[in-house]
Amino acid sequence: MNTGFSFTNQEFLLIAGAVVAGLALLIFAVRMYFNAKSGSTLAEKHKMQHDAARWEVRNKYPEVDVFRWSGMFFRIAMVAVLVVIIGAFNLTTYERQARIPQGALDLGEMDIEVEPPRSAEPPPPPPPPPPPMIQEVPNETILDVQDVEFLDQSVEATTAIEAPVAVERKPEVKHAPPPPPPPPAEPEHEEIFKVVEEMPRFPGCENLATNDERKACADKKMLQFIYDNIQYPAIARENGIEGTVVVRFVVEANGVINNAEIVRDIGGRCGEEALRVVTLMNSMPQKWTPGRQRGKPVRVWFNLPVKFILEYN
Repeated sequence: MNTGFSFTNQEFLLIAGAVVAGLALLIFAVRMYFNAKSGSTLAEKHKMQHDAARWEVRNKYPEVDVFRWSGMFFRIAMVAVLVVIIGAFNLTTYERQARIPQGALDLGEMDIEVEPPRSAEPPPPPPPPPPPMIQEVPNETILDVQDVEFLDQSVEATTAIEAPVAVERKPEVKHAPPPPPPPPAEPEHEEIFKVVEEMPRFPGCENLATNDERKACADKKMLQFIYDNIQYPAIARENGIEGTVVVRFVVEANGVINNAEIVRDIGGRCGEEALRVVTLMNSMPQKWTPGRQRGKPVRVWFNLPVKFILEYN
């Protein structure tokens, strides 16, 4: 039922009080009127009437018959009830709403425990070289003692001794050990930056001239998106929970948001609500403008504060 107007709680209470006061005043006036008419005048007027004539009427004094006014009282009661019903249907309650506060993106000096991004594990050390190959040495030929002729090896002072003839020995050819296997290829890992030359931005402001203008426009649009889609959790509103939730996420090189997590919560399901709105950004037609380092799009951590402030009407 919509009549084109609405009442607040205070206005509805004033209207209901006025209706009750009006009905009480009407009842008091009617009672005063009947009390005035039912005095000694009516008693003297009907004293001389015949008893039979007096029994023909329903009331002792027809002049003060209340039932004659029942139709009017019924209409007045219906009007009063209708007014109360219309007021109840048009009663407008104003809940405490969240608003965009001043300095919504200011982290300030808050102590946020942020786990540093995990770097890539160092590659394993190369395997040790293989052990040297043991070459098999052939067994020496065992001479038959029967074929050996023993010579006299006694030497005297007059015996001439000839120097032995040096026999050239060819160096033994040693086989080189096989080369060690190549080390395993390092896994591809893109570093996640915390601060870059050009930080990632909310989409929709790339047509502006300077980087400062684009950043100011992107921050404004991001706050508008957040507080247009956020819903103050009922449990936090009922318990008067206010504060700042910080959500951290990675803006990928293609503008997609990943690894969103709550790094600071205030309770009352405010952290879950802020995380839901951040995840909702991936469903936008345009993706974030990625951060750039040396002109190349890179992955960047982004800390987003979401402030919950109750507004009382």
